[in-house]
Amino acid sequence: MSKIEEYKLFQPKFEEISTVLKDGLSETFSYVEVDIVDCPDLQEKPYMLSAPGLCGSPCIADVGGVEYLIPLAQKDKVYDFKNITKSIGMENASIIGAGAGPRPHIGINCEMMANLKLGEDGNINTHIAKLNKDGDCELVCLKDNTQFCLLGNLFISEGKPGRVLKVVAKNRKGSNNFVTSMRQALGKIFEKPVGMGGVFVIKTGKAKLHIMPDYSETPLKSTDDVNSWLKFFDMPSPLSCLSVFVSSDPGLNLRVEHTHCFSDHGVGGHYHEDTTAEFVEYEGYFNIADTLFRIDRPSAVCDFGKD
Repeated sequence: MSKIEEYKLFQPKFEEISTVLKDGLSETFSYVEVDIVDCPDLQEKPYMLSAPGLCGSPCIADVGGVEYLIPLAQKDKVYDFKNITKSIGMENASIIGAGAGPRPHIGINCEMMANLKLGEDGNINTHIAKLNKDGDCELVCLKDNTQFCLLGNLFISEGKPGRVLKVVAKNRKGSNNFVTSMRQALGKIFEKPVGMGGVFVIKTGKAKLHIMPDYSETPLKSTDDVNSWLKFFDMPSPLSCLSVFVSSDPGLNLRVEHTHCFSDHGVGGHYHEDTTAEFVEYEGYFNIADTLFRIDRPSAVCDFGKD
């Protein structure tokens, strides 16, 4: 197993973090609600998770990194969720998050929406978004695969019901996206890193998403190179979005936010922002992580390609 570094995150009380998020989001959205609630069954639509909740030993795993994708992909970087959860002592874990899909299994590089419950009550509902031969999005559900490549940002828990934060935001008036607004709000108030993960739905409007093509044979050496290589889409709601973010990096070369989306109408990919600010509506459920596991941290540091 790759090297694992363990970092204890700061865990504010729900009451404190709900106030911080509401104040921060109100700078970007005209309507905001943040409440502490009993988690609904997130297996139901529109969330479609593989476990009912987000509670029970909540933690974050930041695996690999963009440095294994650019300038050229390191094809040997293949990870397995079962190995990761075993190495952190959570073999029956629920896992959601964003990463690069299992290229050896799919046959092409792709976006991964990790969504699985391991153990006796296992349920794999991971999706990948890839480009088809015409350059359009093809969304595939993987029911029998536990691998991914290059990088992953994962929220791991026992998948149990419990108290969580419900966040609603409507009508964007600022330039930040939904996730960045929450992450920066935490960073302004808390000096120590705070990590969160969960699922939100873009209920109305459209969003800018990208899908990676297959590995580039030409080195990607700048933001312009990366953006020219990626394929961008304006995709319709509803979109179920799996998100992990940390308010600040304590020196572990983290990807401080990462969100991937899927749907039941054939679209998905890496979330950048909504494109219909005047009538967008977000609704999500989040929990606070107590520990961050940095797994297989790259020795190099890349300062682009992490948007």
